[in-house]
Amino acid sequence: MGIPKKGSRKITVDGENFIWLIRRKATYSQTDYGIGCINIAVEHAEESGSKLVILTDKPHPKDWATTEVKPVVPSEVVSWINQAIKAGWQPKKSGKPFEFIVNS
Repeated sequence: MGIPKKGSRKITVDGENFIWLIRRKATYSQTDYGIGCINIAVEHAEESGSKLVILTDKPHPKDWATTEVKPVVPSEVVSWINQAIKAGWQPKKSGKPFEFIVNS
């Protein structure tokens, strides 16, 4: 299943087009434990393949313990996609989702 077009954003990384999305509705674990972080889904825009799930260290705005909201900016997404590709994500090859954990 692909990323929904509604709410997704386009981004170009090294000449390749991708779409990315932050889920609008927070999950239970992102709101109720004081440790919820933003997760981002990414896929290649033109060819189907494995999805990338970026597990960021940015506090989720709906987490009860979040005191300062730090937005995700496109330049960070570009950097994380590049890092995930270097870590082994193959966006045009089908397979299970590739999880990439952001360490800042």
